[in-house]
Amino acid sequence: MTMTTIDEIKTTINDYKTGQKTIEQTILTAIVQARATCDLEGKESSNCLEAWEIVEELQAEKELQKQAKHRKTDLDIYCEMYPEALECLIYDV
Repeated sequence: MTMTTIDEIKTTINDYKTGQKTIEQTILTAIVQARATCDLEGKESSNCLEAWEIVEELQAEKELQKQAKHRKTDLDIYCEMYPEALECLIYDV
């Protein structure tokens, strides 16, 4: 039995979940595979639509990760306002 492009996309997602691929690599691979799915099965096919939904979900995941990295803690905000506060001082040892 040969793998369909949807199966290949799911394999790519598993590679991402196990740390074998980055989210960017996964998205690029999923886009290529979604295009191939649509070329093979038609742009109105359920597999084509599913493939592009997966791409959109991956892109949303990347955006969530990006936002999570940029969230400031209360301490970060406090230290921006009061950099001279004891809690914010950094010492070289």
